[in-house]
Amino acid sequence: MPIRNKNLSKLKSGYLFPEISRRKKEYLRKNPDARIISLGIGDTTLPIIPSIIDEFVAKCREMGTSEGYTGYGDECGIEQLRDSISKRLYNGIVSADEIFISDGAKPEIGRLQMMFGDENKFAVQDPSYPVYVDSAVIAGQTGLLNENSGTFHGITYLPCSPANDFFPDLSLIPENSVIFFCSPNNPTGAVTTKEQLKSLVKHAATKKAIIIFDAAYSQYITGGDLPRSIFEIPGARDVAIEINSFSKMAGFTGIRLGWTVVPKELSYDNGESVYKDFSRINSTVFNGASIIAQHGGLAVLTDRGMQALSEQVDYYMNNARLIKTALDGLGYTTYGGENAPYIWTKVSGLSSWDAFAMFLEKTHIVCTPGAGFGPAGEGFIRFSAFGQRSDIEEAVRRLKVVTA
Repeated sequence: MPIRNKNLSKLKSGYLFPEISRRKKEYLRKNPDARIISLGIGDTTLPIIPSIIDEFVAKCREMGTSEGYTGYGDECGIEQLRDSISKRLYNGIVSADEIFISDGAKPEIGRLQMMFGDENKFAVQDPSYPVYVDSAVIAGQTGLLNENSGTFHGITYLPCSPANDFFPDLSLIPENSVIFFCSPNNPTGAVTTKEQLKSLVKHAATKKAIIIFDAAYSQYITGGDLPRSIFEIPGARDVAIEINSFSKMAGFTGIRLGWTVVPKELSYDNGESVYKDFSRINSTVFNGASIIAQHGGLAVLTDRGMQALSEQVDYYMNNARLIKTALDGLGYTTYGGENAPYIWTKVSGLSSWDAFAMFLEKTHIVCTPGAGFGPAGEGFIRFSAFGQRSDIEEAVRRLKVVTA
């Protein structure tokens, strides 16, 4: 029989969100009458807007005709969509041929791990999206360094906490490393300022590192001069790759569509082209995102589509304000919820998983334990604002039964 990939045994436990689902199902098995409100997994709940649905339907009908049928498309994506992303979302600061259309941010992170291989060092915000660390371990980072904290050899954790305004000490970044950085951050909701991003780009250049910048929640940024893309920062093209997604901006979590920007001047330590290698991996292991999904993406990026998406963002952010106000009123210390749809909540005196159990048992609300996002997440929980307003209002009423 084939030998198992030994790196899988290095993962400490199951992936965070399936574990939350398992615990929720177990609770419902014992309490079948409980009506659970999920404020845990960051999955959108509003229906896709009609103009996008119309485009899906029209393209499906075309695919049913000899004239309109298409088979495999360009692995990099429909040229019109790449051009629209370049103009509409980047104002031309990245070119269309530097944009690779994907089936979402999570699988793209896996393909990036394939490109960098198992000999590189990694740095990651702590707390942050679990797939950064888990995919790096599967790709070949060595075993557990600390069984209690869940840290790994080859992966440097960059603690982000209220004490440093959720922006890490960049001197911790190793030389010649790959840095995973997310703004707005999932789970804390913190947004990196332009000056902070300038500092990150400068440190990456000094340490000859490459930044993987996750901007999946960039459309939720509405405050002041906060940057939505790392490529707004001078010098970023020499040190950064950016991933983004239609999932949270357009409700495409079940449709699967995203993109990655790889500047042509980005290179490895030996001067070879990162762009060229990513093009090679993309064409080898990926046949391109769904043609139908990509045409939906084109509908998103019209004036009509962007206006409707702005209204959906406002809807979710109003949810966030309701949750944050309720938790603040109960005496909890909260962060986020202003330029991101997550409320990061301190739970003094309880572990993250104990707090998860408390909210589930007392209020029938599912949240996400902060420890699942990294060692610095212990003692926090995350509430998601991706819900129907009626559920959010009911959740707020239930939260009032919990004594802070």
